[in-house]
Order: sequence, then structure tokens, then C-alpha cells
Amino acid sequence: MAKDVICEVNSCTHWAEENKCSADSIFVAFHSSQEPTRAEETDCKTFESK
Repeated sequence: MAKDVICEVNSCTHWAEENKCSADSIFVAFHSSQEPTRAEETDCKTFESK
């Protein structure tokens, strides 16, 4: 399991200084019916707008 999650989305409530994610858990999903092969084919479902 990842110790530190880096995130550049500073409009998220879980964003912390130094581009750290402060969420207790992270949910990353894919947004098509096929398994993703690139990062662009995934989404962070943990995102919550500030």
C-alpha cells in the first residue's frame, strides 16, 4: 500500500501542502468497460471539491 499519495489537484478537499493527499483511503476507478492501459483512462473517485 502506498505510504504517500502525491496529488496536484489543489481544488480537492483532501489536497494538502507539498501536493499530498490527506484522504484516509483512495478509490481509483476506470471509466470504460475495458481494463485501462493508461493513466488517462482512470479517475480518482475520492475527489471532493473544496
